[in-house]
Amino acid sequence: MKKIITFFVLAVLAAACAKVPESDIEIVENKSKDKNQEQNQQENQETTDQNSNVVYTSRIECPKPKTDGRNMIVAKTDSEYGVNYFLEWDCDKRAQRWTAYQMHQGNTASNVSRSGDDAWHEDEEIPSDFRSTYEDYRYSGFDRGHLCPSADRLQNKNMNRQTFCYSNMQPQYNTLNAAVWADMESKVRSWNVNSFRDTLYVVKGGTIDNKDQIFDFLTHDTYGLIIPKYFFMAVLCVKNGNYKALGFWIEHKSSYSDSEKKSIKQYAVSIDQLETFTGIDFFYNLDKNIQDDVEKETVISEWGF
Repeated sequence: MKKIITFFVLAVLAAACAKVPESDIEIVENKSKDKNQEQNQQENQETTDQNSNVVYTSRIECPKPKTDGRNMIVAKTDSEYGVNYFLEWDCDKRAQRWTAYQMHQGNTASNVSRSGDDAWHEDEEIPSDFRSTYEDYRYSGFDRGHLCPSADRLQNKNMNRQTFCYSNMQPQYNTLNAAVWADMESKVRSWNVNSFRDTLYVVKGGTIDNKDQIFDFLTHDTYGLIIPKYFFMAVLCVKNGNYKALGFWIEHKSSYSDSEKKSIKQYAVSIDQLETFTGIDFFYNLDKNIQDDVEKETVISEWGF
């Protein structure tokens, strides 16, 4: 039977952020659908039931979640396409630790345009005391930086709108968000073609775990919102059973020189290096031998730079 965890009262919601062992990490699934999809509910029931039983923490793109804090996994899914993306939310820090998603032929059609300004919304799957809001960003001078980009999710309106959830955001200077970060996102999209991949497994985030990797806090509200000092991407590509991986690591600054903006190649690192920088174990669900091989070295020439 399909099981979707929904919280109706704050007392139950707050329990979602209780400290739990890794095997019991709270998983919150938001399976919303457009009205015109409801007529297909009966036909899609078997598929929907299967999707609802997905264990997100066992998916290839999922990094190893933290177990020493009040963290939760929040999933955004669609009745037509299944998993859109999912993320790890740190309730104590009111911040997204990472967002993970896949890119492949079955989920990259451009059927709709970018959602309008009314698409921005709070994540109601996160307890109200721990979620980020519009007020966190209002007058802050920082962009609401997507982690799963709107441009990567144009299959239908529902999936695109889900990318505008505040849990999928981190504060970014516009000089990063609209320039170097946007170039990195475009580069990832350039790999999302049949000739290059069967599937891309993508993880993105900003550093929130360590004090020396936090740039500042937005303190105009009650709690403050973490401004990461660094941003990262981890990308695993699978084509015909062959694996390769690459990371991006960039300092979050209010300005970048011409040389710093010239080429994103300078920010490319191996996954092993990225794990050292972030303390996050990426692609830990891979076969150990494959993981060790693809993470230790990145052959830049294989990525079209």
